[in-house]
Amino acid sequence: MRSRAEVDATLHIAKLNPAELLPAAQCLRFGPRASAGDCCLLQLEAGLCAELEAGRSLVIRGERDEQAVLCSKDKTYDMKIADTSNMLLFIPGCKTPEQLLTDQTLCNIFHTQVAGFANNYWELRRCRPKLKKLKKLLSENPYEGPDIGKDQSSADSKYTTEDLLEHIQASEEEMLHYLQVINACKIEGYWRILEFDYEVKLVNHITQLIDSESWSFSKIPLNVCLQELGPLEPKEMIEHILLSYGKKYTDEAGEVYFEMNEDKICRTTAQMLLQNAVKFNLSEFQEVWQQSVPEGMTTRLDQLKGLALVDRHSRPQTIFLLKVEDLPEDNQERFNSLFHIWEKWTEADITPYIQDLCAEKQTVGALLTKYARSSMQNGVKVYNSRRPIS
Repeated sequence: MRSRAEVDATLHIAKLNPAELLPAAQCLRFGPRASAGDCCLLQLEAGLCAELEAGRSLVIRGERDEQAVLCSKDKTYDMKIADTSNMLLFIPGCKTPEQLLTDQTLCNIFHTQVAGFANNYWELRRCRPKLKKLKKLLSENPYEGPDIGKDQSSADSKYTTEDLLEHIQASEEEMLHYLQVINACKIEGYWRILEFDYEVKLVNHITQLIDSESWSFSKIPLNVCLQELGPLEPKEMIEHILLSYGKKYTDEAGEVYFEMNEDKICRTTAQMLLQNAVKFNLSEFQEVWQQSVPEGMTTRLDQLKGLALVDRHSRPQTIFLLKVEDLPEDNQERFNSLFHIWEKWTEADITPYIQDLCAEKQTVGALLTKYARSSMQNGVKVYNSRRPIS
C-alpha cells in the first residue's frame, strides 16, 4: 500500500505540480483474478442507457451462422468489435473526479483494485432489421383456409411471437410492424400468412358483395359483411382482409365501417395475373388488368412499384413480376441481383427496389453513388454496376 509520502515523491519525479491536481489520489493494483477475458465492454448511446436505467432489457439476437445484433424494444443495432490502443480497466467502486471534489478531506489515499481489463469494446451501429427470414419462415406453412384436412400441419412449422423473436434479428416493434406489412394474422395463437390464392378468394368475396349491395368503396359496413360472408368463410378472415385492404373507422352512431384501398386491391389483382406468366405484353396486360378489378376502380402502373417491372426497351413493351421481398437483403447482393436483371437502370425504375435499403437519414441517391455508376443514355441518366457482374 502506498503512503501519502510515496505518492508525493512520485509526483515530484514526474514533475507534476500537486497544486494543479485534486488532493485525493487513487492507487491502483491488479486483483488476483484480474484478466482480459472475463468481461466485455459495450458502448451505448444515451437512449440505450436510458432504456437500461428504466429497467428495460437489451437483447442480443442471432443464430450461430449470423452476425449478432443487439435489439432494444424498437431498434436494431449491428455489433462490431472496436480495438483501442489504451488498456481499459474495470475498477469496481472507482471514484470519479466529480465524486472526489465533494470529499472535504484535503489529502486522501484511496486503494482500489482492478478486477479486469480489455483492449477492445463492442461498438453499436443502427442498422435495418433483418426481416427477410420472417417471410420465409411463415411461407413454410401458409394458411389455406378452415378446411380441416388442409390445416393439420405440425406446430413445428407454426410460430408464436416469442418463437419468431428467437429466430428473427429485429426488435419486437420492428417485427410486429413488418407482420402488418405482409398482412400476417394470428390464428390460434400462431402467426400465419394467407396462401395467395386463398387471400384472392377472400378479396373477391368482399368485392362481389360490395358490387351486389351497390356500396361505396368508402363505406363498407363490417357487421353486414360478417353476416353475409360468415357462412362462406371464417368471420376472423373476413375482418382480417378488411383490415389489410381497408381503413377502419366508426361513424357517429357507433357503427364500424371500412374504406377500401383501391391501390392495394389493384396491386393484388395484378399479382394474380402476372404470377404464372414469365412476361406479359404490356398493352394486353393493362387491358386485362382493368377488366379484372372491381367496377369503379382505376388501374395505374405506379400501383405496381416494387411488385412488377416494365421493360420499355423490348418490342412490344412487356411487364413481368419482380417482388422486392424476393431480392437479397444485403446491399451489395441486392445491387448485383438487379444488375443481373438489367445492365442499366433509370433512377425511377430502380428506386422501388432499393428504397428499403436506405439507412436512417440515407437517401436513394447516396446508395446509388456508393453502389452504381451513372452515365447518360439518349439524354436520360442511367445507372450500371461499379463492379463486374459475372
